[in-house]
Amino acid sequence: MEKTRPVVRRGVPEGSEARVAALYWEAFGRKLGAALNPPDKARAFLAAHLHLDRGVTALVDGEVAGVAGYRLDGRGLTGGGPADVLAAYGALRGLPRLALLALLERRPARRELVMDGIAVAPEQRGTGIGGLLLREIAALAAEAGCRRVRLDVIDVNPRARALYERHGFVAVRTEKTPYLRGLMGFGAATTMHRPVTAADLPHGQEAR
Repeated sequence: MEKTRPVVRRGVPEGSEARVAALYWEAFGRKLGAALNPPDKARAFLAAHLHLDRGVTALVDGEVAGVAGYRLDGRGLTGGGPADVLAAYGALRGLPRLALLALLERRPARRELVMDGIAVAPEQRGTGIGGLLLREIAALAAEAGCRRVRLDVIDVNPRARALYERHGFVAVRTEKTPYLRGLMGFGAATTMHRPVTAADLPHGQEAR
């Protein structure tokens, strides 16, 4: 039987917040665990604070099979400010969590789109969904007038780095963080850039 081809769309469909939060946690829970554990509470927190217009999703048979989050114009896919963290975890436990989350914060430079990463359902990996999401992110960045896409990949995720390199991302610097290895599971993060050109624009469209 022929497999259903994924359909890529911009935005996170309403009603799929829990699914997207679960995919995100499966992909990034090791990095976010120290700040948002226990897992059930973390997934609920992520689902409750998603910015649905800051994601690109791949749907297979109507279900989200992959998601790429991005930060643009001051907003990213994963939301929830200090007040939300303190409300969910309490002041005593929330303050250290805020400090950890601040270490992971990445703000875009001018004319730059920052990716929050890609999460693909385990059963859909190797089907090309990651590449489809990256191409749609590049098109979105081109339409927004961005000159590059930026992301960070941790040293314990070589598969993700290989995907990014296949799609035009180049490593520009690596920040070693050995003090985070025991706490968040990684000891270095590499920043990668991909230039955005007119070729990334969908046919017939212009950058704003």
